Amino acid sequence: MTTTLADPLAGLRELLERLAAERGGFQGLLPGLTADPGEGGWTPVAELTRPPYDLLAGLIDQISVVREAPRHVRAALMWKTYAYWHSMPVALGWALNRRVPLMPFAETVYRASDTGITIAATSVTTAVLPGDPLAGAPGTVVVHDLGAAIRETLLTSQLPLIKAIGGLTKIGARNLWGSTAESLVYPLRTFADALPPGGGPADLLAAVGDPVGGLIDFTADGYRRRTCCLWVTLPDTEPCATCCVSASSAKNT
Repeated sequence: MTTTLADPLAGLRELLERLAAERGGFQGLLPGLTADPGEGGWTPVAELTRPPYDLLAGLIDQISVVREAPRHVRAALMWKTYAYWHSMPVALGWALNRRVPLMPFAETVYRASDTGITIAATSVTTAVLPGDPLAGAPGTVVVHDLGAAIRETLLTSQLPLIKAIGGLTKIGARNLWGSTAESLVYPLRTFADALPPGGGPADLLAAVGDPVGGLIDFTADGYRRRTCCLWVTLPDTEPCATCCVSASSAKNT
């Protein structure tokens, strides 16, 4: 795996393309991360945050896997999907070579279908540490604390949509941030064999801190969320393996 001076994210893009090929494609993310602004079918994510949130409501209804569920449950599950694809490249870039892709909120776009949502950006900046060989290269921003940079990108790129979902459905932000926290953890565990040693998911969440710090409990054999994605509230379902709700307690609710 190589990285070129022309592209600080070459290594991450190669990794994403390889992982996508091994899995028959990534439905929710362009492996190259960037979308052609002139290509049709993309909508700015910022449009979803405009009151009275008609576009957001339509998206939730369009991609819902359980259409008969209450809207706040469908919104939480939609967010779980969105947060995963938006957060995954951040986590993998941090773990791979400490080069973190930052998708500016104003440049983030999506396209939706009845089977899901795909996320990309019309431009991406890469956060790197001062000692990185590509520090100062075009397309990079030099930071002294990658955890703080990730926290800032979550607050600027995910919080507006979290607020909009809350405004539309009254679901609490902590539940939604719990899905973001898991979205940073899950790819580091799932794709651990493709990543260099050093720095695991617990280290990443500790480095980022709020709003995702403390929302995951790590155990000897995995992890468990401290919040619920609301999947368990659907009829005839079992809790997710990492849910804070146990199977026994779910059956008694």
